[in-house]
Amino acid sequence: MSSHLEASPVSTSLPAPVLPDLAGRRALVTGAGSGIGRATALRLARSGAHVIGLDRDERAVRAVADATGGEAIAADLSDLDALDDVVPPADIVVNCAGIQQVAPLHEFDPERFSLMLRIMLEAPFRIIRTSLPHMYAQRWGRVVNVSSVHGLRASRFKGAYVAAKHGLEGLSKVVALEGGPHGVTSNCVNPGYVRTPLVDRQIADQARAHGISEAEVVDSVLLESAALKRLVEPDEVAEAVAFLCGPQAAAMTGTDLVIDGGWSAR
Repeated sequence: MSSHLEASPVSTSLPAPVLPDLAGRRALVTGAGSGIGRATALRLARSGAHVIGLDRDERAVRAVADATGGEAIAADLSDLDALDDVVPPADIVVNCAGIQQVAPLHEFDPERFSLMLRIMLEAPFRIIRTSLPHMYAQRWGRVVNVSSVHGLRASRFKGAYVAAKHGLEGLSKVVALEGGPHGVTSNCVNPGYVRTPLVDRQIADQARAHGISEAEVVDSVLLESAALKRLVEPDEVAEAVAFLCGPQAAAMTGTDLVIDGGWSAR
């Protein structure tokens, strides 16, 4: 006897990815010359956004602008007063830029500590502050701050980085509370170690300092606390940013999207 239910044909192809429609939106991405910032600029452009890349490396950020058909701004995020004059109105702000320094607190250079907070906390504040009136006027805006697992957890020898990322988390939540009535959302993306030039330099430095191979640094130092023993790829972070800018995340604000391979599960 034949069954009334026939098996459906099995598809061997995956559906095309859903891209948030950001056509007509202007997206400002800091640190757009390389790493997470570059991946994010390219990803938002694929969704139709007009991307304005900001980076200290003029050649790199102009190359990204050429690839996206967007704009390039060469600026030093540590020059806060100058930054106020170059930030254009934007519907989407993605703060990606960051630097690192590893040293015990009692040996940490105070000037370097201040520099890191300027770039990773004060500059995002200045950029968001400049952008909010435009977002409020149109009653729509997206602020995405690329934080870190170090915005949720501390590590030894990374006092400035941990302090800056924890501060960024708090700032992002305040933006969410103040921006909500105006149609503006604000969230953080929290990756673990991402395969970027910044992390590549850390791996090389630690390999020299400990006298071990770079592979051992990745497995035994960087990923010691992670359940998934691999680095996060920049494109994975960029996808999370794009999601937070799209309609599927319209009700998400004041929270974190964690991509840390299970590090913070401990």
